[in-house]
Amino acid sequence: VQLQASGGGLVQTGGSLRLSCAASGRTFSNYNMGWFRQAPGKEREFVAAIKWNGGSTRYADSEKGRFTISRNNAENTVYLQMNSLKPDDTAVYYCAAGSSSTIYSQLSQPYRYHYWGQGTQVTVSS
Repeated sequence: VQLQASGGGLVQTGGSLRLSCAASGRTFSNYNMGWFRQAPGKEREFVAAIKWNGGSTRYADSEKGRFTISRNNAENTVYLQMNSLKPDDTAVYYCAAGSSSTIYSQLSQPYRYHYWGQGTQVTVSS
């Protein structure tokens, strides 16, 4: 499956952005979807994930209440709504697709995702 992330940009502290990730090539609804991010000099970290049918979501502790992941299987797209953005949220954001058989507790693990998009830059100014 090919993934194309978009929607990044420059925003002030407290602002919002909505990232999109469009999938093509295989049946989108067969995959759990995740968002990860990587800041300069740091390791890639988990942000949020959603099960293949949208029935379950998982968030990193620092994003709970600020970010919302959703998906539209009819449009082969997963979204990440980001509110109350902080400078620490500055990073390249990547969407990823993984097997629908992955259990909830493993959704935060990068090795559970086999397909990755190219990333979109999010910069939050102070």
